[in-house]
Amino acid sequence: QVQLVESGGGSVQAGGSLTLSCKVSGNIGSISRVAWFRRPPGNEREGVAVIWTRDWDGYVADSVKGRFTISVNSAKNTVFLQMNTLRPEDTAMYDCAASGRGQVWRDERLYKYWGQGTQVTVSS
Repeated sequence: QVQLVESGGGSVQAGGSLTLSCKVSGNIGSISRVAWFRRPPGNEREGVAVIWTRDWDGYVADSVKGRFTISVNSAKNTVFLQMNTLRPEDTAMYDCAASGRGQVWRDERLYKYWGQGTQVTVSS
């Protein structure tokens, strides 16, 4: 089993920044990647960023590239999502999730482990 605990969400004005944290614990050796997803109000969940545990290489989706960065403190088993220049359309529930299977990182069906979610609200 793997447990994920997110923190760092909140309310911010457009142009501001937030950093989300995802603390990973349990059988970390069973997972190959940790990803951030978000679900804007009334929309489907979308993949935002992913980091692979084999080399801690990260990738962010084109929709947030240049504004969001994914990183890790491997000693503390914590994955971060740094979000800069936030926009109202970034408002969503953000979840981190971990998977040990499949290749399509954006496919939420491949993720067995999910955190509780953290709300990000960006006002104009």
